[in-house]
Amino acid sequence: MADRLGHNQTAVMLTMMVLGRAATNTDLKAYGLTLDGVDRRGLNDRDLVETDTQRRPYVHALTKAGLDWCREEFAAGVPPRPAPRSTFGPALYVVLAGLDQYLRRQKLAVTDVFGVEVDLTPDEVEGRIRAAYATLADPGEWAGLAELRSLLVGVDRSAVDEVLKDLSRRRAIDLAPESNRKTLTDTDRAAAVKVGGEDNHLISIEAP
Repeated sequence: MADRLGHNQTAVMLTMMVLGRAATNTDLKAYGLTLDGVDRRGLNDRDLVETDTQRRPYVHALTKAGLDWCREEFAAGVPPRPAPRSTFGPALYVVLAGLDQYLRRQKLAVTDVFGVEVDLTPDEVEGRIRAAYATLADPGEWAGLAELRSLLVGVDRSAVDEVLKDLSRRRAIDLAPESNRKTLTDTDRAAAVKVGGEDNHLISIEAP
């Protein structure tokens, strides 16, 4: 069985598993959660979550070990100590136990249920990027990277960044910073990709 974590750490881990993507505290606050201080450092030290501290707000992502921890937590049966005051905690673990049994019976991985994906090739990541862009803008128009990333659920952020940088170097896409920085939200800043020492918030892809 997985080593037990605190209530907030457990809630953050399971929420990020379902989201299937990297998340900032701004994202987590939509679910009444934050990950900072001792809780963040604890997950970082145990290699369950990686945190990009070079950006504001920080960007958190589940590691492979973190995803494995979530899968093992399904079989825990009861919430971590101390016992939660609300009855929702025990009820959640009844649901998780049922999900655990279903996954075992069907021989499925947690990634078959939630949006997390691993080991996509660069060509596959590029295909996802192009498909996401096509839903946001016509060829040659600008689209926000924050909106683009929201459509890439489950695709590893670092893989997306590497492909974006490669496409930019090959001039297959255009990346640009938002000229009016006052309009940028925390989500916009977190979604930026740094090229040539500059944060870029917008993407444009011409028709093939």
